[in-house]
Amino acid sequence: MKLALLSDIHANIQALDTCLQHALDNGTEQFVLLGDFVGYGANPVEVVQRVQALAADGALVIKGNHDAGAVSPPLFARTVGDSTTAWTHAQLSLDQRQFLHELPMVMQHGSILLLHASADGPDLWRYVYTGAAAAASLGAAATLPDVRHVFGGHVHHQTLYVGHGLGAGTGTGTGTGGVRGGQDVNKLSPLPGIAVALPMNRHWLATIGSAGQPRDGDPRAMYATFDTDTLAFTFHRVAYDHHAAADAIVQAGLPAWLAARLALGR
Repeated sequence: MKLALLSDIHANIQALDTCLQHALDNGTEQFVLLGDFVGYGANPVEVVQRVQALAADGALVIKGNHDAGAVSPPLFARTVGDSTTAWTHAQLSLDQRQFLHELPMVMQHGSILLLHASADGPDLWRYVYTGAAAAASLGAAATLPDVRHVFGGHVHHQTLYVGHGLGAGTGTGTGTGGVRGGQDVNKLSPLPGIAVALPMNRHWLATIGSAGQPRDGDPRAMYATFDTDTLAFTFHRVAYDHHAAADAIVQAGLPAWLAARLALGR
């Protein structure tokens, strides 16, 4: 079965709809949505509506930290991520907030572990920016039966890590990421559109990037596909109308810098 994995939509309905159509045009059979559907962008209601419809149609859906923040906004905005939580909370209906609240933080689907952040404390929202962080996440995932593939978001970049140790416990390897949980980790950066095999004799972790707010200097939306039969994994980049998404942010009265960053991919 061909899965399409999307994460970090951040209330960007233009990016979401473009990625969904691109995935369908490329033979996607099931969608996997890895959290942060809201926050920063101007269309949280429309995005959550789309996610609810996809869930009703069989999509696998995971909660992100911005989804949790929109359900229970902090009293004071202490981080950039907090800056739109109260506004987003007010836009969403009670039903939509309840939907986000009830989403799981982790889900296993065959050999795949789905989550937003790291398997090493999913509720702590740790970023998998480095090989050491990937090793910690893979080490935690290795304690679960049959898991060989860990797919998450949170990091707005597309990166693939391979773990060369299959057991849990303390490792002593020399991989580029260090070793935690018996994992000797190397970082890979496959080109978008080029399929790579993720065989079952290794542990793999992919941060699939952000559909709605890429941060690698390229404004094109990010998502990934994974074929559970052939084990072929592919990163994708898709051009969308980021000008319309930016205009919507300004028209909603949200900070102008949130609009400007979409064109910069930052």
